[in-house]
Amino acid sequence: MNTIPLRVDHFALPVFDAAATFRFYTEVLGVPLVDALSGDDWGGKPWLMMIFSFGDGRQIALVALRGVERPAPDGLPDEVCHFAFSVSSEKELQAWQQRLQEHRVDFREEDHGSQRSIYFADPNGIILEITTPASEGTIIAIARMS
Repeated sequence: MNTIPLRVDHFALPVFDAAATFRFYTEVLGVPLVDALSGDDWGGKPWLMMIFSFGDGRQIALVALRGVERPAPDGLPDEVCHFAFSVSSEKELQAWQQRLQEHRVDFREEDHGSQRSIYFADPNGIILEITTPASEGTIIAIARMS
């Protein structure tokens, strides 16, 4: 049986400060808001879903539920769960570093050998990565457990 290949369409994630999230994604990252939906009852709570679209057409849906607080840290290193974007050159990565500095967003750099990355958090603690060059083909992650 042949497997039909999947393509990422969007991710949906909870957020805890809708206004700060909107400002961060539109002003800091420059990602346009393409739709917003709301309702009175998602798990018994009023909600707002903001949909942002990236340059390749893929989307992220960020959902704020009124009255829900950020959960306590789970004890994992921050970057274990993160979302990565790519740029095509070191020069573009440096431009992002400068942009984050201008917006007073803390970030850290990491050299992965064949790639260089910067990691930073959005206002909700969602960890984002910008890397260069883009990952190609299939990536197999091997975790060593000690």
